[in-house]
This record gives sequence, structure tokens and C-alpha cells, in this order.
Amino acid sequence: MAGDERAKASSTGSSGLVRPPRTRLDQPKAPRRRLLPEYDPEAFGRFSERIARFLGTGRFIVWMTLIIIVWVLWNIFAPKDLRFDQYPFIFLTLMLSLQASYAAPLILLAQNRQDDRDRVTHEQDRKQNERSIADTEYLTREIAALRMGLGEVATRDWIRSELQDMVKDMEERQARFPAESDEGDR
Repeated sequence: MAGDERAKASSTGSSGLVRPPRTRLDQPKAPRRRLLPEYDPEAFGRFSERIARFLGTGRFIVWMTLIIIVWVLWNIFAPKDLRFDQYPFIFLTLMLSLQASYAAPLILLAQNRQDDRDRVTHEQDRKQNERSIADTEYLTREIAALRMGLGEVATRDWIRSELQDMVKDMEERQARFPAESDEGDR
């Protein structure tokens, strides 16, 4: 009894109002009851894409045309007690409207999913292009640095031209001073 009074006194506080029980932050909340049933949005999206793909085929048009032709012929030529939709074909109109009212949102859902995939693909392409541009700029700078470094390095063509110039100089000296070159040989 004393423990109950202490719990009551601590929960009411000094003002006498009842406080709500403390929630523990170290434990997950209990799941709430939902009014609507739960579903997997990915599975529903895949289902809507399959329907949208089927609605966009010639097979769907052929099947829909055959069903409508059979419907109309049945309700015109069948015995009166077997007909279920008389001439203005109100029930057929209702069924086509129902089909269209479900097809339109499913097609839009499939288009939205495709737009999301396209957006992700475009974002990945943009990032890849940025990386490619950065790599190209890096390689361009490296090539420029190599060219600048090679400008100071003796190339084979430069050495060849220097040697040819030295040979020409020696030939000219030999032509001018033939006696000096003969003395050097003895």
C-alpha cells in the first residue's frame, strides 16, 4: 500500500496532475495498429509495370478487340434469356470505363518508376562524366608537364643535329688547315 501511494505521489507531482508514463528511449516503440493493410511498394510497382507493359502491346489490343466483338455479338444474337447487356451496352461501357480507370493510374505509376530510374541513371552518368573530365584534365596537366620536362632533355634528333654540326665544323677546319690535321696523324 505504501509503494502504491509513493508511485501515485511521484506520478502526480506537486500539482496533483497525472503525468503520462515515461517512454524509454533505449527500446523501440511498439508498432501501431494501422487502418489500411500493409503492402510492399516495390512489389506493387513491379506489378504495375508488368500491367503497363502489357497494355502497351498489340496483344492487348487484339484481346480487347476480340472480347468486345464477342460481347457485342453475344448480346445481339444470343437467345434473349442468355443476354446480359442489351443494345446500348451500358455494362460494356461500364467495364471499359472501369478498365480505363485502373489502367491510367497503373501506367502513371510505371512511368513515375521509370522516371525515378532514369533520374538515378542520369545522376550516375553525370558523376561518371565529372570523373572522366577530372581524369582528362589531370592527364592533360601531366602531359604538359612531361612536354615541359622534355624540352630541357636532349633528344635523339637534337644530339644528331649537334653531331652533324660538329662533323661539319671539323670538315671545314680540315679544309682550311690541311697541314695541322696531317701533323696530328704522325
